[in-house]
Amino acid sequence: MSLSYRALALLLSYPSPANRALLADAAAVLRADARLPSAVRRALGKLAEDLAAADIYEAQERYVWLFDRTRSLSLNLYEHVHGESRDRGPAMVALLELYRSKGLELSANELPDHLPVFLEFLSTLPDEEAVSLLGEASHVLSALGERLHKRQSPYRAVFGALTALAADPADAEALASLMAEPDDNPDDLEAIDRLWAETAVSFGPSDVGCPKADVLVKAMNATPRPARPRAAAAV
Repeated sequence: MSLSYRALALLLSYPSPANRALLADAAAVLRADARLPSAVRRALGKLAEDLAAADIYEAQERYVWLFDRTRSLSLNLYEHVHGESRDRGPAMVALLELYRSKGLELSANELPDHLPVFLEFLSTLPDEEAVSLLGEASHVLSALGERLHKRQSPYRAVFGALTALAADPADAEALASLMAEPDDNPDDLEAIDRLWAETAVSFGPSDVGCPKADVLVKAMNATPRPARPRAAAAV
């Protein structure tokens, strides 16, 4: 098991005061992970410092602008794999069943394919299994990293780390297909609103999702939580 996945999940989570209090610990975990290239470790440290030092409202606005307002940067993995196709519903239902099969009932209002929760799950697995599952999402992670790199966003360091940890490189054809998709311009508010105008997909009797800051705070300091489901298998 590796705490690096939890540390990366924290960096990708909404910068609440509770999350920011753990940034130094997360940076220390990542700095000690020899699997990560030294340049990536330095970039992750700078990201943690930037998030800790920034005005919290500016940090939160930047996060929402990138990951919530920009659909091509969504942290929900199936958004990039299935989009609004009919395949997305069954995939999400299957993912929820995998969570439940491990004794985990999700709460809050995030979808179960949210990347921070998937990374927290990986932290509960043996390293070999974790890197294998991460590799199944390599094409999505690489596409997100490239889009963030184009924006010169410091968040790109997280995706540099994930691609370095993954057992398999991104499939070139799958990556090219993702990169051929339109990359949203968050300044074009009318276009963004049109993209998000679809009715939200429902996957059960109520909206279910992943725990956010409170769970990640506990995760960084506690013993491993109950094993999470094999989320990447359907990615």
